Amino acid sequence: MGAGDGGVPEPLAGDGYPRVTKSVYRARMSDVTTGVPTGDSAPERSPVPAPASAPPAVEYEFDRDTAVRRTGPGDYRAELSGGWGIGHALNGGYLLAVLGRALGEELPHPDPFTVSAHYLSATSAGPATVRVDTLRAGRTLSTATAGLYQTGPDGEETERIRVLATYGDLAALPDDVRTSAKPPAMPPPEGCFSAADAPKGTDGGSEMVHRLDLRMDPSTCGWAVGTPSGRGEMRAWLGLADGRAADPLSLLMTVDALPPTAFELGLTGWVPTVELTVHVRGRPAPGALRVAISTRNLAGGFLEEDAEIWDSEDRLVAQSRQLARARIG
Repeated sequence: MGAGDGGVPEPLAGDGYPRVTKSVYRARMSDVTTGVPTGDSAPERSPVPAPASAPPAVEYEFDRDTAVRRTGPGDYRAELSGGWGIGHALNGGYLLAVLGRALGEELPHPDPFTVSAHYLSATSAGPATVRVDTLRAGRTLSTATAGLYQTGPDGEETERIRVLATYGDLAALPDDVRTSAKPPAMPPPEGCFSAADAPKGTDGGSEMVHRLDLRMDPSTCGWAVGTPSGRGEMRAWLGLADGRAADPLSLLMTVDALPPTAFELGLTGWVPTVELTVHVRGRPAPGALRVAISTRNLAGGFLEEDAEIWDSEDRLVAQSRQLARARIG
């Protein structure tokens, strides 16, 4: 059981697990090395709204860091930013968005519908090449493969990620929705944990957290105080820290932006992605997103993570599943 201020045991929540309070979170996070947003370098912010009419000169970090330059048919150059790093690695969702931007530039349709990526080798910050091979360009859908490549110190080019994607036009889809899915029940953003609620200097080497406005649901933060629930769930409000509005491309990053569910299963260390498939279901409405991720099965050192992203109008705008490697013991 966790202890609150003055050594008084923390009260139990309704489900029998210790209630995580902000005071305990601040006190205990200094003992945990993770990628959760921490430190005082990110000021307290309100939930990220869609920017009002931003002047044309505004350059958002996400757009700058996922930019690609066409150098030939199906060939693009990118400069991968270390600002989206988790320790020594770049975030898999960020890398998927770089590939997604190149695919959107090459294909006749604007929006990712489904993107499946296999992560072949570790990707580092610096120059990269994206090569897109269009397989079919139809009236309503287009499909392509894409690979992200980097050249090592020995001059050898290595493929880092291989993607198969289908693009379309989300604005052209009918409005009919028939679903049993429901948005996750969460406290309001002001009742969740932000970067300001963690002590100075405990960002665990994660640069990416400074680019996000991430508000973690306290009921999924037991791992941060040494009492993981064992339920394998993470929930949070999420936006981009500089106020950039969410769109179909940024959803490719958002599905992989939360701490891994392995933390709530009692494991430590980051969880590298082996394969990630994202389904984009709609253009998000302005406002902060709600992200819910769950794991039901960890076996043989691998786990799945199922993610849902809901917009401010309670619409399910993206879903994903990834297979990841977990460090056991």
